[in-house]
Amino acid sequence: MGARMLFGGALSATVPHSARDISELREIPDNQEVFAHSSTDQSFIVELLEYQGLVADGDAARYYFEDLAGSNEAAAHGASQVRGVQVIPKDILAMSECSSAWLLLGTQQVSKFNEEARNTVNIHLGLFRLPQFATDILVTFNDPIIISTLSSSAGVAEPGAAAPWTTEDFQQLLWSLKILDAGVFG
Repeated sequence: MGARMLFGGALSATVPHSARDISELREIPDNQEVFAHSSTDQSFIVELLEYQGLVADGDAARYYFEDLAGSNEAAAHGASQVRGVQVIPKDILAMSECSSAWLLLGTQQVSKFNEEARNTVNIHLGLFRLPQFATDILVTFNDPIIISTLSSSAGVAEPGAAAPWTTEDFQQLLWSLKILDAGVFG
């Protein structure tokens, strides 16, 4: 684990050493930082999003989870399920600027690259609300638990590869996320 600069040094967070910066492989939107595990199909995504002022703090994590389900084509009945939402106590966070922070655990049936095969993915979602910057920061940990044998992700793991990421790795990223330059919010 090591601190990694995000968004050109405007934010920082502790990210596992086995994390590969996907922007080195393909174009990533300016409002995202995407990291993939070096040998599993896991990923961390940090997104700067427009603050959803009409969505109450207690409902905002579920709002983003449902939006993600729509993007993942997992909005059909039974393809997406929230298993729990809880507030993150501000005293354990490095980001003191957030008005509230939330943690959601859910599951979605996701296909990659428009494939027919669907993988069961645990979605761990962290949300930091920053109304003073008109921004919500969304941090997602995609953790596949069942990969279809027909998926392009099947058989990706290599023997002797880095250990899979854990929820503790995700929590370390969340707890350590901090703003270094608020100018990134415009």
